[in-house]
Amino acid sequence: MTVASPTLIRIAAALLIDSEGRTLLVRKRGTQAFMQPGGKIDEGESARAALARELHEELGLRVHPDAPAHLGRFQAVAANEPGCQVQAELFRVDSDEQPRAAAEIEALAWVSADETPDLVLAPLTRDAILPLYRDLFSAPR
Repeated sequence: MTVASPTLIRIAAALLIDSEGRTLLVRKRGTQAFMQPGGKIDEGESARAALARELHEELGLRVHPDAPAHLGRFQAVAANEPGCQVQAELFRVDSDEQPRAAAEIEALAWVSADETPDLVLAPLTRDAILPLYRDLFSAPR
């Protein structure tokens, strides 16, 4: 008996950082989980180009595709697609622009490294990206 492997969804995601060192989480319309801004990488599209496109569509931000710093590839159970895994190319994006919810984005939440948000979080955000963010931005002990 063969067990089907979960469908893999390739995305580009931003660890979007403001001038206060906070990171932005977004929630899509009709969903419960907050996650990094970003989205699916289209066929033939680079992860950087996808990220720039998604940040503009979802938040009105203009980011040059070469500007974000690649932080790595992360994988987890998809928050909104049952039976799927999400594989994210994660990029750090520093921006002083004020994002606005557009397209399918319904809610925005800024989170600082020293707080544990009282939000439903996507598995990738909760288990991989926020711990990385805290390591990068926590004050030395």
